[in-house]
Amino acid sequence: MSETRHTIAVDDGSTISYSVSAGTNPPVVILHGLAGSSREFIPTARALSPRRVILIDQRGHGFSTRMPADTSRAAFVNDVIRVIEAESSQPVDLVGQSMGAHTAMLVAAAHPALVQKLVLLEGNEGSGSAEEHAALGAYFRSWEVPFPNRAIAKESLGDGPLAQAWVADLEEREDGLYPRFDADVMVRTICEVAVPRWAEWESVSAHTIAVYADRGLFTEAQKAEFVRRGRNVTRVDLTNASHDAHLDASEQWFMVLREFLTAP
Repeated sequence: MSETRHTIAVDDGSTISYSVSAGTNPPVVILHGLAGSSREFIPTARALSPRRVILIDQRGHGFSTRMPADTSRAAFVNDVIRVIEAESSQPVDLVGQSMGAHTAMLVAAAHPALVQKLVLLEGNEGSGSAEEHAALGAYFRSWEVPFPNRAIAKESLGDGPLAQAWVADLEEREDGLYPRFDADVMVRTICEVAVPRWAEWESVSAHTIAVYADRGLFTEAQKAEFVRRGRNVTRVDLTNASHDAHLDASEQWFMVLREFLTAP
């Protein structure tokens, strides 16, 4: 599958980087989670062949602007809209995981004509506490960067699927390896994601699946309430899967995604 990388400049001066795989339209647009990047979803894009797939590095992540001044939800939504308008003349199928699911939900709410089908992997209306956000920031700041090599980074971060994705995505500089995100930007971003957006979610008209992992982030009550308040949503559950199910339950994830996106 051939992939080309593009960039687009947005109104606040940030640059949004994304890759496009050749294939059939309408395109599938995929949004990663907090502290991730589009790289995590390359296997997903390949599993969706022969569809055309657009993988976006959201602002503050990956190859996009590392230190954006604006980390509001509106800025994230506008970035996605700019990419869709640049790359597609028809509605897209929009997929997001975690923070990316939250962004995708807000895109579908604000611009219903641009979204044909919506897939939310381990997402909800917005939640999380200040204490949780502070702990996340402290964890990212605890990384002993630069890592001298990937083997030492792996020893430090661990061998789980998410840690492996972080290690694979490290940026090589003259003095070592660095994450492709900034801890303070991540905290500012997740604080915005935590604000509940029930009105937006309840307005989404696109045909939607909410995909949850049995070892994921949300309680059964949270999952049930989110699905109940959706207008056109079906719930799908993955087994032996974490919040990062696209990494540790990938075959289940691919099957669910393909079935939904190919159904009439």
